[in-house]
Amino acid sequence: MRALLLENIHPLAVDILVAAGIEVDARAGALDEDELIEALEGIDLLGIRSTTHVTDRIMAAAPALQAIGAFCIGTNQIDLVSAASRGMVAFNAPFSNTRSVVELALAEIIVMARRLTEKDTALHAGVWDKQAKGSHEIRGRRLGIVGYGNIGSQLSVVAEALGLQVYFYDTDDKLALGNARRCSSLEELLDAVEVVTLHVDGRAGNAGFFGAEQFARMQPRSLFLNLSRGFVVDYDVLAEQLRSGHIAGAAVDVFPSEPKNRGDAFSSPLQGIPNVILTPHVGGSTEEAQEDIGRFVATKLRDYVQVGTTTLSVNLPAIGLPQRAGNQRIIHFHANTPGVLASVNRILAEAGVNIEGQALNTLGQNGYAVTDVAAGPDGLPAEVVDKLAAMPETIRLRIV
Repeated sequence: MRALLLENIHPLAVDILVAAGIEVDARAGALDEDELIEALEGIDLLGIRSTTHVTDRIMAAAPALQAIGAFCIGTNQIDLVSAASRGMVAFNAPFSNTRSVVELALAEIIVMARRLTEKDTALHAGVWDKQAKGSHEIRGRRLGIVGYGNIGSQLSVVAEALGLQVYFYDTDDKLALGNARRCSSLEELLDAVEVVTLHVDGRAGNAGFFGAEQFARMQPRSLFLNLSRGFVVDYDVLAEQLRSGHIAGAAVDVFPSEPKNRGDAFSSPLQGIPNVILTPHVGGSTEEAQEDIGRFVATKLRDYVQVGTTTLSVNLPAIGLPQRAGNQRIIHFHANTPGVLASVNRILAEAGVNIEGQALNTLGQNGYAVTDVAAGPDGLPAEVVDKLAAMPETIRLRIV
């Protein structure tokens, strides 16, 4: 089997896949659509981070591709519906870099509240500007967290330990941790807080989520952070609000359009504005987080190709079964219609193949059946495999 890993994925991922007998091509940068189609010829596994987009066109041109690993939290850069329809399983790392993003958000809140970027710039320019004006503690300030998922909820706990009063808003009904206060609407949160930090997901409906109306509603001299997705914020409006003084400082880690490779040119309307921290999508880019992401996602890819485990897949039914020695495993992705499992079992029974274990799970329009059978010296008869593959419901069939 062959794997293609893009965007500087941690070397531990390479080690895990190579140890499983998989040939790995690891590259530093991202690829555009045409480049990726060419690179995927004969590739079974693909690993990406946030910049490379895996579209329906790419998957249609890569029939050998079996699994996609997003070595990050977000998966909006992958057409998950198209992947599922082709029996391509996708995994991500929903927890591994949570702490890294939380620490960056808190560090940036402190830096902005103390206006340290301006002090640093002045001193590098040879200007001694020692004064307290405009510099504040964060203790007692009201922090508004928009999006209370893995990152938002952990930020809530750590921020409260530092003395911040935490408010949060999420479209789902989430349990408030510690003394955090749930807001029933975004407007309620914006009316209450002095610092707003976005931690929403990358669903298409979040495009343009935070714009002129929301910035205008924020309290005067508030601080604003976006460490979620670049397309959710109107940065032209944010630049205007910063220059007018309505927003006192901003920290931005994500942008609507990001360069593919390290060292590429970058441009943003936020450049050159005082008390603005710009970072190149490094919220989860600590050595600790990247190592753990590399381990987690590579292990998921390895376990899938070796035994068909789909636990924690983001687009296909989850099944996790140990494989017993001496058995062959039939992995059958299929359209979720009645009678599929009966058809599989009938084909096996007619060929005299004994079933040792079986599991079925469904998700939406897709079904996933794993069947362990007693393997003879020559394995499953070829005619059995052909009949299973020819079933009208079959999307993808693997024998391991």
